[in-house]
Amino acid sequence: MTALPDAAGALLARIEAREARAGVIGLGYVGLPLAMTLTTAGYPVTGFDIDPAKITAIEAGESYIEAVDPAKLAAAVAAGRFAATCDFARLAECDVIAICVPTPLSPHRDPDLSYVERTAEAIAATLRPGQMVVLESTTWPGTTDTVLRPILERSGLVSGRDFFLGFSPEREDPGNRSFATATIPKVVAGDGAAAGQLIAAFYGAALERVVPVSTTATAEAVKITENVFRAVNIALVNELKVVYEAMGIDIWEVIEAAKTKPFGFMPFYPGPGLGGHCIPIDPFYLTWKSREYELPTRFIELAGEINSAMPRHVVGRLAEALDRVAGKALSRSRVLVLGLAYKKNVPDIRESPSLKLIELLLERGAEVDYHDPHVAEVPQTRAYGALKGRRSVPLSAEVLAGVDAVLISTDHDAVDYAGLAARAALIVDTRNAMAARGLSGSKVVKA
Repeated sequence: MTALPDAAGALLARIEAREARAGVIGLGYVGLPLAMTLTTAGYPVTGFDIDPAKITAIEAGESYIEAVDPAKLAAAVAAGRFAATCDFARLAECDVIAICVPTPLSPHRDPDLSYVERTAEAIAATLRPGQMVVLESTTWPGTTDTVLRPILERSGLVSGRDFFLGFSPEREDPGNRSFATATIPKVVAGDGAAAGQLIAAFYGAALERVVPVSTTATAEAVKITENVFRAVNIALVNELKVVYEAMGIDIWEVIEAAKTKPFGFMPFYPGPGLGGHCIPIDPFYLTWKSREYELPTRFIELAGEINSAMPRHVVGRLAEALDRVAGKALSRSRVLVLGLAYKKNVPDIRESPSLKLIELLLERGAEVDYHDPHVAEVPQTRAYGALKGRRSVPLSAEVLAGVDAVLISTDHDAVDYAGLAARAALIVDTRNAMAARGLSGSKVVKA
């Protein structure tokens, strides 16, 4: 084990004694579960967010993230083990600061690091010797070293000597009940040996397993690789779906049979497009960075093209089905989109293909409603501001009688699919939700 500088040794002692105060910046799907996991491990935690509504909810012991138990949150707040604030001057109180802010794409699919940069500037304003800063937000390899560190060092302090810097990619999977923050292996890397030892000790006290890698750029590349892998394979099955449709072959049946092979195959499933905070975005951080090296990323770019084209393919299939089954043009039809969230059983609409589907249907002249048991109202989004305020309609017999087609975009479990089969005039299913429940018939069309 490397001998630690005095500042690192003092911080390590506080970490091992669970006296180090953890600061978590960004209290969303990543930050709030992390904050509660650190609290459970015995660390005192302060959460930071620019949204006063989140702070108010936390102070009242109310959880707005499904993965966080409101009773445990309320208990942590009442015991003084967890506090939340909009006052970033209080970062000076923290010994370890984890950055969990968004890293979206610009309209031109370039990385938007403005949240990370502004956060780094806020940290630099109060940075003191002996603190450690860890970036968890997904980004291109080299960001910690070339973007975050220079901003922090404007304080006059030096990474590896005065403060310590690391990267540890978040691996949250909303709605996945098989894994929680504490049970997902945590990749960690530090800017230098001392930082690497500190970051491993900090997370190792709260999570079941840490996976150290040699550099922060390597850790950044790990997360990008995970999501490139998923994006490319989802694009593959989406493309196969279109090909097999033309051949009269059911892609879902093909995948179910193929996955019985005990080696050499991993099932991925098609859908109406890509959604969520990772797969539609993260691969393009690598595409952008690769241009610096004059290297193409053909697989990533092709996968993006295929996955981005799926909503239009679905709308085309819906139009064909309406014409064939109802003898009605899409422009004169009323469509109910079933599911607004990007994946089943969660309220998360980030990058949801359902939003694009609704936009395309409206452009084609259709009247559109949506039903989602987890999303009561469309919030403000960067790309679909015109949809803000639309509310979920009930999946009642009256509503179903008034629509020409139901488009299943998200296969939430809390839906009466048997009742849907009995009452809907036409069902266009992008998730195989009907067949998976033994429901089929001439009015159920896969897309």
